[in-house]
Amino acid sequence: MSFSGKVVFVSGGSSGIGAATAREFAKEGATVVIVARNETKMKQVASECENHGKRPLLITADISQDAEAKRAMEATIQTYGKLDILVNNAGMLRYGTLLDGGALAAWDQVMAINFRAALHLMQLAAPHLVETRGSIVNVSSVDGSSSVPPPLVPYSVSKAALEHLTRGAARELAPHGVRVNTVSPGPVYTDIYDSGGPHPVDNSNIKTPLGTISQPEEIAHLILFLCSDRAKAITGSNYVSDNGYLLLPV
Repeated sequence: MSFSGKVVFVSGGSSGIGAATAREFAKEGATVVIVARNETKMKQVASECENHGKRPLLITADISQDAEAKRAMEATIQTYGKLDILVNNAGMLRYGTLLDGGALAAWDQVMAINFRAALHLMQLAAPHLVETRGSIVNVSSVDGSSSVPPPLVPYSVSKAALEHLTRGAARELAPHGVRVNTVSPGPVYTDIYDSGGPHPVDNSNIKTPLGTISQPEEIAHLILFLCSDRAKAITGSNYVSDNGYLLLPV
């Protein structure tokens, strides 16, 4: 797959799936824009991308803030004059339940990043993607379609909402030649649990039927496929890569 000449905007590109996606696009000749809050981590990813292709444009921004999301998109268009691919990868975990009193705060935080920020970037990107007949990939989770422990419900609902948004956007943008899809990873070796706050949930105690947990690059490869001409007939779909996790009983 070659993405030479393509401009790719990756939110949450400083670590995990986002960083792997930026690296894989760089390997395939794309011009990559990495947007994240951690400048130090972004610079490390940029160096890795430069080893394989062009150095990415780095934009330090908190996309949950409307002005910062708009600034990031405007900087992309001002620098490159177009946008071909939007990867909405930025996401976060926050734990909270009705009984522990933390539900409302957790919901506000995860919906701001996992759903609202993705929606805002899609709205900002849509006119530019219509011009290039581009594509969008939203990074969801198998938690969006499975029963989860109560502290994870805010995260789960935010991902379910993202999947519904994908289908609605796909239907709206299809007449303009823009494809919109979702990938739903199962357990992946990333630092999302580390940043979620104290809670006894991490990759070490997650079991899958295949007995494996994915590396971020596996999800990145799926994202690249969905953005490529090989997937030109695919829109409004949710691609699951979970080592069989959803096959497990609740």
